[in-house]
Amino acid sequence: MTSPGPACRGSRAPPPYARTMAAETDDASRQIAHKRQIPSPDPLADFHAIIPAGGAGTRLWPLSRSAEPKFLLDLMGTGSTLLQATARRLAPLAGAERTSVVTGTQHADAVVAQLGLAPALLFTEPSPRDSMAAIGLAAAVIEERHGPVVVGSFAADQVIAGQQAFESAVRQAVAVAREGYVVTVGIAASRPSTAFGYIHEGASLGLAAAPEARHVEGFTEKPDAATAGRYLATGEYRWNAGMFVARTDVLLGHLREQRPALHDGLREIATAWDTGARDEVLARVWPTLERVAIDHAVAEPVAAAGGVVVVPGNFGWDDVGDFNSLAALLPAVDDAGNKVLGEDGSVVRLNVAGSVVAPASGRTVTILGLDDVVVVDTPDALLVTTRARAQEVRRLVEELGERGLARLT
Repeated sequence: MTSPGPACRGSRAPPPYARTMAAETDDASRQIAHKRQIPSPDPLADFHAIIPAGGAGTRLWPLSRSAEPKFLLDLMGTGSTLLQATARRLAPLAGAERTSVVTGTQHADAVVAQLGLAPALLFTEPSPRDSMAAIGLAAAVIEERHGPVVVGSFAADQVIAGQQAFESAVRQAVAVAREGYVVTVGIAASRPSTAFGYIHEGASLGLAAAPEARHVEGFTEKPDAATAGRYLATGEYRWNAGMFVARTDVLLGHLREQRPALHDGLREIATAWDTGARDEVLARVWPTLERVAIDHAVAEPVAAAGGVVVVPGNFGWDDVGDFNSLAALLPAVDDAGNKVLGEDGSVVRLNVAGSVVAPASGRTVTILGLDDVVVVDTPDALLVTTRARAQEVRRLVEELGERGLARLT
């Protein structure tokens, strides 16, 4: 199976793995013909949503901790955690019966409690191995159970506004994925942010079911401010939200070509997942898997070969990466633009503007004459910084670990 070169991007040349859903896999030992689905009139009938729920959210310390990371928290003050909001957002597209979560062993009970998740839809990782292993594990097990189907990966810790636009983008992505492409959702870049990765759009795909879909020329990790500004000036770049949609056979086929050892390990685990051998195989194989993001393992090299497509995500989006971005999402509690996550009555401000305060200790927090600051007060830790340096909070967490204070992280 070969990939078309970059010269094919402007044409309708078939993408890598442009096969029917009934095509045989190359691995003769994995016969799954008895599981193959007959295409349904409903384009989402066999669409499965995967929610990777990992990471400690260290830039949101001390609210977000390794034992209770940000996706388990109600950071928007809505009464729902970020994880619950993600599952609710996906419900019209995949439903509870086709929405699975990949998370660490220590967070499994909390995830089940928050979502009421069926055991078969929970995939637990013994240790973090980054997004490719997490998404690949779920995709491989889903294919073992259902044959080749379309899956989409949607992080548990993002804030999205505009349900209708979100659903429209996912529906377009599913339609493109059925053609054999790996599809990503690109967010309209509203400013030259250095906190996000960028997607370079190419020629139109020309698919009637997804008229706005375009080939991806390439991905760029978080650029510097000058580069981000140049990107926006061209009108050809979108933010990379880390959402990927693909047929399982396409995604895993690319992984087999790009990272064969990782592919084979995930396949071995998936084969044993619904058997009594799961624990033994998982304990033996998982620690040997390469730790790599799906962007590096699949999206970037496949985009270079013309096999990745972007559909526009014309909805509000943020990954709530730090307290500055969180502040931008919270409503102001006064005319000075101050934001409070928690009980405003426990915060006393005098000559303060543009600040974000999270009173989580039960104590009264007082601030005098400081603008654009971040104050987070918890029972065992106090954070005071500026919004401009909110991205550096991660360094504090690293310092705590180096000082033997990991219990605080």
